Amino acid sequence: MIELEQTTSAAISAELMRQRALSGSPAMGMVMTLIVVTPEDHAEQAMKDAKRACQEHPARVLGVILGSARGRPRVDARVGIGGGWSGETALIRLTGEVVHHDESVVLPLLLPDSPVAVWWPVDPPADPAADRLGALAQRRITDAAAVSRGRQRALADQCAAYTRGNTDLAWTRLTPWRALLAASLDQFPAKVTAASVTAERISPSADLMAAWLGDRLRVDVARHGSQGPGITEVVLETRQGAIRIVRPDGRHATVSSPGAPDRPVALPLRPVHELLAEELRRLDEDDVYAETVAHLTKHGGAA
Repeated sequence: MIELEQTTSAAISAELMRQRALSGSPAMGMVMTLIVVTPEDHAEQAMKDAKRACQEHPARVLGVILGSARGRPRVDARVGIGGGWSGETALIRLTGEVVHHDESVVLPLLLPDSPVAVWWPVDPPADPAADRLGALAQRRITDAAAVSRGRQRALADQCAAYTRGNTDLAWTRLTPWRALLAASLDQFPAKVTAASVTAERISPSADLMAAWLGDRLRVDVARHGSQGPGITEVVLETRQGAIRIVRPDGRHATVSSPGAPDRPVALPLRPVHELLAEELRRLDEDDVYAETVAHLTKHGGAA
C-alpha cells in the first residue's frame, strides 16, 4: 500500500495504473466500482468487509472518509493492489472544502463502462439517491440496523426516500428466512389466515418481514417482542394448524408444520461481508423489496 499525501484524483489513478503494471497484470478483470462511505473510526472494519465481499466480485474499491469541512482542502489516500484484494483499492480521506465536493474526487476514479455501487456501513444519508456519491451509483446499499442514533426511525426514513436502486442490508438478512417460509408453504400449501413475527423491539429486519408477509399473503401480521437475537420466531396460521419457524439462539432453527415432524435447520446470523456480497450479485431492481417497502410505508409496519 502506497501513501499519497495532499494528492489528487489524477495522482491516485496514476498510482493504481503504476501498481497494476508492476504486478504484471494490466487487466485486472474488475467487474464494478464499489464506493464505501465510512467515518474514520469505522473505516478499518468497513474495508475488511468490502475486501471479503469482493472476493466474489473483483472490484475497484474506493473507501471515502469525509473529515472536517474546516480548513484548507486536502486529499490523502492509501492506494494498492494485491494483499488479499481481488482488485484495486484506495482509501481516500477528504478534509476542508473538498468534503462538500466529494463526487469531484471520486468521479474520475470510477471504472469506465461498468456498474457502480455505493455502500454506507453506518449512518447513511436520509436520501441516498440525492446524495452526491449516491447519485453516481446504480446500486445504493444502506443498513438501518447499523445507525448510531435514531435506530427506531432509520428504516422508516429509508423507506420514505426509496427509489429504484436503493436497498438495505436489513432486507438481505431475510433471504434465508424467506426461502424457508416459501419452502414450508410449498410443502404444506394451505391458505394462511394470519401471521406473526417475534423479534427484538427495534429490528428493521422484523419490520420488513412483517411487511413482506402482509403484502404477499394479504393477512394481518402481528409483531411481538423478544430478547433476540434478531428475529426469533415467525408463525403462519392456517385452518389446519400453524407453520412455525423458531430460532432462539441466532444459529439454529426448528421448522414445524401440521402433520409433519419438526425438523432442525441451520439459520445463523450472517456477517456483514456475506450480506454485502449477496447484494452485489444483483445490481438490477429488486421488485419484491420495492413492493415490501411500499407496503411498509403505506401500512406503517405490522398490524
